[in-house]
Amino acid sequence: MKKYTLTSVKLARTFRKNMTVWERKLWYDFLRDYPIHFYRQRAIGKYIVDFYCSKARLVVELDGSGHSRADQKIHDSERTGYLESLGIQVLRIKNESIDRHFALVCESIDALVQEKIACNLEDN
Repeated sequence: MKKYTLTSVKLARTFRKNMTVWERKLWYDFLRDYPIHFYRQRAIGKYIVDFYCSKARLVVELDGSGHSRADQKIHDSERTGYLESLGIQVLRIKNESIDRHFALVCESIDALVQEKIACNLEDN
C-alpha cells in the first residue's frame, strides 16, 4: 500500500536525528509514550510525514511559518491529497500551538485517534 523509496527512508532517518524543537516536544512529551504507537519521520510514498499512527490511519504534521508561503501551501495540498488517497487523514498543527496550547494539542490528537480507531472497528 505505502510504497517508498530508499532515498526517502534514508532522509527520514536523518530527519529523526534532527527534529525541530516542536517535533521533539510533541514526541518526547506526548507521542513517544502514547499507548497507541506513532512513528516519527515516516516515509510514505515520496513524502516523509512528521508523525504517523497506522492503527488510526492518521498523520500529524507540524507546520512552521514557512507553510504559509504560496508554494508551500500548494506542496502541502498535493501531499495531503496523496495521503488521503491512501485513506490516511492529515492533522496539521501550527508550531505556535505547540508553544501556547500544548495540553489542548495533545487532547485533540488523542480524541482524533480514539475516534478514528472506533470508526475503523465499526467498519470491520
